[in-house]
Amino acid sequence: MSDLIPGAAARDHRIARLLLADFSPHRAIRRPLTPLSGLSVPAVDVHNHLGRWLTEDGSWMTPDVGELLELMDRVGVETIVNLDGRWGSDLDDNVTRYDAAHPGRFRTFCHLDWSRLLGDHPTETLVADLCRAKDQGAQGLKVWKDLGLSVTDADGARVLPDDARLADVFAAAGELDLPVLIHTADPIAFWAPLDRHNERIDELREMPTWWYGGPEHPSFDRLLAALAGAVRRAPGTTFIGAHVGCAAEDLDHVGALLDECPNFHVDLGGRLGELGRQPRRFARLVARHPDRVLFGTDAFPLDEASLLTYARFLETDDECFAYDEGCETPPQGRWDINGAALPAAHLEAVYAGNARRILGG
Repeated sequence: MSDLIPGAAARDHRIARLLLADFSPHRAIRRPLTPLSGLSVPAVDVHNHLGRWLTEDGSWMTPDVGELLELMDRVGVETIVNLDGRWGSDLDDNVTRYDAAHPGRFRTFCHLDWSRLLGDHPTETLVADLCRAKDQGAQGLKVWKDLGLSVTDADGARVLPDDARLADVFAAAGELDLPVLIHTADPIAFWAPLDRHNERIDELREMPTWWYGGPEHPSFDRLLAALAGAVRRAPGTTFIGAHVGCAAEDLDHVGALLDECPNFHVDLGGRLGELGRQPRRFARLVARHPDRVLFGTDAFPLDEASLLTYARFLETDDECFAYDEGCETPPQGRWDINGAALPAAHLEAVYAGNARRILGG
């Protein structure tokens, strides 16, 4: 019978001409999925985008704050950390729209203007900017991946997170009681050759500028080392490594930095596709560091389906389900994920307890 299949396929021109980009199989496995209507305990989403920074037209990512609050109440999200504060008037606008208008429901983080590295006394200027942002209402600092991938100084040299000029800046964040949520590097496949072996080729075909495998970019490992160096140099500052410590594909690396640096934490934002392929390893990481893993979605605009998928992963032992229900072709790779079924005590810490301790209030 198996000999007949290739011949049959060859005779069907529709199959012979099928492109991988058009291949979107329906999973044939039959299994029950746990009914879910919300998160089992109230949650703090420490990784989200509500501002104007990432929209194409400069409009608010969440045009109707009332609708967002209704979603949060319905599914069980008590607070969202807005990582889009930027600086100056942008920060004022975000704090006014979210934090001031809805106390306790939103916490806005600022950014720093890395063009300060082009001028004189960049360290002192950046520290002054950070103090000003604290006075404006910023409740944390977001450091994006451009620090390491594209930011340069006055000499044209690339600046990485472990640059000596930034050590006092990150230390100042700790003195100001501002946690630093830092995104360094990107998925490791973005450094792999663009060939048939790259598991995220669909994503890179859609977003070719996300490939960093050329000699003009630092290596993935060099960027992770820079992150670790920044964390070590500012032991009094709380760091949250975005996207599972920026290395969701290598939980041994993440666990080692958590072991070494008690000021280091990780969020889960945007990495269910990676964690769901290793749910038992992830559960062991949480068991080893239950006070250092934080719930975050990086799902924007936030929607109910994304929140429930996180709940399915964290709370159940469901198997073979999509990590992004809204896409016909999985956006990060062509696979399903399985649930980690964390125990109740760990769920309470990951969903909100750890974030409440770090954010205060």
